[in-house]
Amino acid sequence: MYKRILLKLSGEVLSGEGEKGFNHENIIYLVDELKKILEYGTNMGIVIGAGNLFRGREMQELSPTIADQIGMLGTVINALYLKDIFEKNHLRTVVVSQVTSLPSIRPIHYDDINLYFDAGYVVIFAGGTSNPFFTTDTAAALRAVEMKADILIKGTKVDGIYDKDPKKYNDAKKFNMLTFDEAIEKGLKIMDTEAFSICKRYDMKILVMDFFKKGNLLSAVREENVGTLVVPK
Repeated sequence: MYKRILLKLSGEVLSGEGEKGFNHENIIYLVDELKKILEYGTNMGIVIGAGNLFRGREMQELSPTIADQIGMLGTVINALYLKDIFEKNHLRTVVVSQVTSLPSIRPIHYDDINLYFDAGYVVIFAGGTSNPFFTTDTAAALRAVEMKADILIKGTKVDGIYDKDPKKYNDAKKFNMLTFDEAIEKGLKIMDTEAFSICKRYDMKILVMDFFKKGNLLSAVREENVGTLVVPK
């Protein structure tokens, strides 16, 4: 069983696929899934995207540096929203970020993060890497290494990594386990290049799994056969 995880989620987890804003049923589903994990005493960090609000790089009329910064602020909005919802559902939560000094957000200090975990808090990392040009995948990889996670779990709408798009090809083959080198050799798109490079460099395991199947996250934390595991060797 994993004792410390970083969970990477897209903003669509909060809104529903292809939707914008916040969907109450989706939020309650997220809360229920997290409660199952926390009951085991697992430390949990979360990186959430902002696709339910806007994607910075969809703003073609803006320069990339500005668009990315708007996207980063979107993750802060989602983090604060989740903090309030979580705490109303009795999940102690702290939001940390380097991009804003709002009253409900604390700066990122490594020693403090360990104290938050020891006190039973969910830690939400907001604002991406705090630099434009990097995705929330890269932020998740960076934060997973910083918090000394056992694994980075990427919650998606597919049940793992395939050799080709399973929505287009009926004969798509799912991998249960891969090494980093095998994933590179096969040209599999797991995370963006920067994120994947960080995980490979620091031997951070990655699990890609279907977050929308009830109980899947708990099974993943129990190290059961869920999704696709990417390992150093």
